[in-house]
Amino acid sequence: MKAGVIVFPGSNCDRDVAVVLEAVSGQAPAMVWHGDNKLPDLDLIVLPGGFSYGDYLRCGAMSAKSPIMHEVVKRANEGVAVLGICNGFQVLTESGLLPGALMRNRDLDFICRDVFLRVEDCASRFTLNYEDEQTIRIPIAHHDGNYFADAETLSRIEGEGQVMFRYCDADGQATPEANPNGSLNNIAGIVNENGNVLGMMPHPERMTEAALGGCDGRPLFESLLETLS
Repeated sequence: MKAGVIVFPGSNCDRDVAVVLEAVSGQAPAMVWHGDNKLPDLDLIVLPGGFSYGDYLRCGAMSAKSPIMHEVVKRANEGVAVLGICNGFQVLTESGLLPGALMRNRDLDFICRDVFLRVEDCASRFTLNYEDEQTIRIPIAHHDGNYFADAETLSRIEGEGQVMFRYCDADGQATPEANPNGSLNNIAGIVNENGNVLGMMPHPERMTEAALGGCDGRPLFESLLETLS
């Protein structure tokens, strides 16, 4: 699996995800600077977490206009797999690759803790090594993770099975109390209509080995290795 990680000024999880990708695939990913305008031949493009451009304007708004994003959008539209984590999810919505928007958390606080997620669909290239409705524990660290979409868009992504992860409690129930940021329908991650672009607020790369506190994020990267190699 040939992977590439896009590095924006303010990215702080680019190295984390690079370490995981190399550990899972045995091949170091290409680290691509945001100011570049070309991408190598890749099977997977990752937009990492962090605070690109200091989160000025709206989170991800400036990064979405970076030179490299023109190529990312082009590759995504051609079917290349794209994974956006936290700030990367925000960039994907700002660039139009995913519907909706990420707004300020419900309580206007930065949240950094583990949460439970329910895997809504284990048939995608991102979730193949999970089970349907499996409950997993993954860290979050965001101030603007409140997923919002208009009623028509929300109905469409729910009806077409584009929700991949949903905030839940330890028993897998998507309750209001289990929703850390106010996201509509407890949405934590979605895919595009073609299923090749995933955006998620939680950080799977931070939960991939026992030394980090658990391995619930690793199957996502193993799923990609299995489907893209």
